[in-house]
Amino acid sequence: MIKNILVTAGPTREKIDPVRYISNYSTGKIGYEIASAAKSRGLSVILVSGPTRLAAPEGVKLVSVESADDMRKTVLKLIRRSDCVIMTAAVADWRPKHSARRKIKKPGIRNIELVENPDILAEVGRLKKKRITVGFALETENLEKNALKKLKDKNLDIIVANRLTPKKSVFGDNVLDVVMIDRFGNRTGIFNKPKSKLAKIILDKVLKLRIH
Repeated sequence: MIKNILVTAGPTREKIDPVRYISNYSTGKIGYEIASAAKSRGLSVILVSGPTRLAAPEGVKLVSVESADDMRKTVLKLIRRSDCVIMTAAVADWRPKHSARRKIKKPGIRNIELVENPDILAEVGRLKKKRITVGFALETENLEKNALKKLKDKNLDIIVANRLTPKKSVFGDNVLDVVMIDRFGNRTGIFNKPKSKLAKIILDKVLKLRIH
């Protein structure tokens, strides 16, 4: 039975210097909506969030982080208390190899050497131990093929995937079309749903899965 849920949300910021960083357009809203929906059902919820403009849902424990490394350390510390982990965060894939302590003056930045960030979702998938693990995927092409690959490669129970197109803005848009695929290959298309409603549908699916 699922009683404790860990949700990640928002972007991460990877510092170049004290005033510049690498990030993405994630607002964190879907993660916050899932946390709120889980709390409304009486579950204990911890929300690990990168920088957003959102207020923590009432009754949800918010742990604020900034970088991918911060998020990784926090998730791995808290995961043992969780029956389910829902990873909606848009973690930056790369970070600068070196972060300057002082603002870099022109023309100081000509090339920024990047290194890969740790794959938090893959680590969580390897630590399953009777825990439901949910991941998200944003694709520009081959939506279901790429989503299925991620589901298997990361050892997930559910993947929720959506497509970024010139006509459909995912970031900041309150209405989404997604495909949800579970570990048994069951596919559910969910169309034109507000993020608040989508969060409830995802949570319904999660709570019906048996912990293994």
